[in-house]
Amino acid sequence: MSNKWKQQDIPDLTGKVVVVTGGNSGLGFECSRTLAQKGATVVMTARSMRKGEKARAEILQSFPESRVDLMKLDVGDLSSVREFVAAFKARYDRLDILLNNAGVMAIPRQETADGFEMQLGVNHLGHFALTGLLLDVITQTPGARIHNVTSSANFTGSIHFDDLMSERAYSRWAAYGQSKLANVFFTFELQKRLTAAGYDTVVNTSHPGIVLGNLQANSVEQSNTRVEALMYRLIQPILAQDIKMGVLPMLYGMTAEEARGGAFYGPRWFNVRGYPDEKKANRAAYDPAALKRFWEVSEQLTGVTFAGLERANGRIVMA
Repeated sequence: MSNKWKQQDIPDLTGKVVVVTGGNSGLGFECSRTLAQKGATVVMTARSMRKGEKARAEILQSFPESRVDLMKLDVGDLSSVREFVAAFKARYDRLDILLNNAGVMAIPRQETADGFEMQLGVNHLGHFALTGLLLDVITQTPGARIHNVTSSANFTGSIHFDDLMSERAYSRWAAYGQSKLANVFFTFELQKRLTAAGYDTVVNTSHPGIVLGNLQANSVEQSNTRVEALMYRLIQPILAQDIKMGVLPMLYGMTAEEARGGAFYGPRWFNVRGYPDEKKANRAAYDPAALKRFWEVSEQLTGVTFAGLERANGRIVMA
């Protein structure tokens, strides 16, 4: 890996189709803008079409020749996930990059439309279902990639198999850490299963380091916590990096020729800031039995099954 891999190192993406969940703000918007600039057809998803149209217009104003499609998707609602997949497949017959980016952070306990604890439901289960339902298109696209955005919170997270939905006890930061560790679990197990099935699809994950933006603002607003608001103001000039640096680990995993499947990327310097580098995730993510168990639970909860993943006339078979 180059010591200073940057956006200019992204190859030409003309002809590639990219889906970015939560593409209208924050890290997702910056990735959408960059990938569109590099020639990709970017399918930017948003819960609010009004906000999505504003973001799309901003990209087109900067890069009038870019190809940016906007589609409605709420990963906190499995019916919305299924509707999006049907609409996407009606428009596109390939998917080169799926960026599972949309998320919420450290909010008071809420539930999704399907009754899941909100952070696990949005950050993991919705993307698990989305990926599974798009997998036939992805695996039919040569050299396709799936990139799951995690957080440095994965390092302190635990998968609470006995209380996944935090019904007995809820801590907004513990629930966030669990959801971000879930992203890593999903990445490692999906890569293993795709490789075993003989597919060339690359699945990897990354975290951006400390980038202060809409996630923190939403967390503070919903939790009404002045202490955290003060903390963010104090650390921003010292530790935080700007969003153009924060997206580099994501862009590297999605586009760099040398990026590996089953790898975890983050900022070089103490996982806080700097150019992208390969890192070690939470050690719990290297336990094969835990990965398998969590995968099976995710299938049961979402109703999206990958267990029969195998080659059959070059197509995915879902059990």
